[in-house]
Amino acid sequence: MQKHVIIAAGGLVTNESGYLLMIFRRGFWDLPKGKLDEGESIEQCAIREVEEETGLSNIDLGKLIGITFHDYFDKWTNQNVTKETHWFEMHVSNNQQLIPQTEEDIEKIEWVNSSIAKKYLQDSYTNIVDIMKKSGYV
Repeated sequence: MQKHVIIAAGGLVTNESGYLLMIFRRGFWDLPKGKLDEGESIEQCAIREVEEETGLSNIDLGKLIGITFHDYFDKWTNQNVTKETHWFEMHVSNNQQLIPQTEEDIEKIEWVNSSIAKKYLQDSYTNIVDIMKKSGYV
């Protein structure tokens, strides 16, 4: 069976204190990301998804850190899927309120230092661990 490919984008968002934003969803620590909408660039997707999932605005988009891939079975479409996620460096000012997108099952959002991030990665996905290592944050 051929796999359906979903293109997504997200960000490793840091604030002025150098803390990284992490979200807690469905029992795992994660980074904000989501699917590319028709007609938008991958950069637009990354910013939009971070804004939607966290409530942040005025996000400064940095360079592409890398691309991760993970496979899963989508029970809603009954398809094997490969998700290709493009990860960008992002930066925001410290004084913004964080608003978890509960429709996406986001329970918590936290600014974490690198030692807390390392701890949270014990309850995360392999591709999140990989991109955080590649970014140099942990």
